[in-house]
Amino acid sequence: MQQDGQLGEFLRTRRARLRPEDIGAAPFGGQRRVPGLRREELAQVAGVSVDYYTRLEQGRARNVSADVLDAVAGALRLDSDERAHLRNLAAPGQADPAPTQQVGPELRQALAAITSVPAYVIGRRLDVLAWNDLARTLVIDFPAQAPAERNMARLTFLDPVARDVFPDWEHKARETIANLRLDAGRHPNDPQLAELIDELSKGSDDFRRLWADHDVRGRTRGRKHFRHPLTGELALDYISMRAPDDPDLALIIYSAPPGSEAADCLRLLAGLAPGTRHPHPVNLA
Repeated sequence: MQQDGQLGEFLRTRRARLRPEDIGAAPFGGQRRVPGLRREELAQVAGVSVDYYTRLEQGRARNVSADVLDAVAGALRLDSDERAHLRNLAAPGQADPAPTQQVGPELRQALAAITSVPAYVIGRRLDVLAWNDLARTLVIDFPAQAPAERNMARLTFLDPVARDVFPDWEHKARETIANLRLDAGRHPNDPQLAELIDELSKGSDDFRRLWADHDVRGRTRGRKHFRHPLTGELALDYISMRAPDDPDLALIIYSAPPGSEAADCLRLLAGLAPGTRHPHPVNLA
């Protein structure tokens, strides 16, 4: 992954989202051939010269100050995740060793104790590193997969079962891309991440389409829809908690409001053998 090129593409896609009236800028004259702000308009709002912004977008600016990045981020109306991604892309690339991530015995013990809701641990590159029995039943039978295949991006884009497991597949795909983009910005020289992105690009037209949008987002909570043959579709709330000693490690826990239909479905699935998926849906009414 060439960091200079990623920076330019990110800035161009963010600039294309905005119009002069969105940020209170006076539009420059002439017919517009492309959507979004022109470089001149963005530079005017950010308070930098057009030449300097052009060099920044072309990857030719070096040692960009934090003040300039903040000004450009403000002009582009970037959110906190996008601002962090911009800073990562603008920083000089450094050697980025990728040590094997380990899930400690305490976390594995906690996962085993969570029996009523699905939970799993996700690491760098969206690798699934550990899980409980209900996650195996609801999502996919992780132990049945080769270790290299236990990855949420590979599952989403390369495994046909994903479109059955995630009924709102497009939303799931965009969320996956946005998280993977954050990883790519934080770890630009991770060879395994580069190999994963190359594999996904070659294997999925949808991945190439969504990757080109350069969306970045790190969700810590939200709602996700699943489909299981026994229960049908169910909506679950989730929360993501980062490990304080390894920010690339997160515990994801799903739950449902007490007394809800989704909570009843989870109780039913919790009684199944781990990894069980039935061939036909069952009407629970």
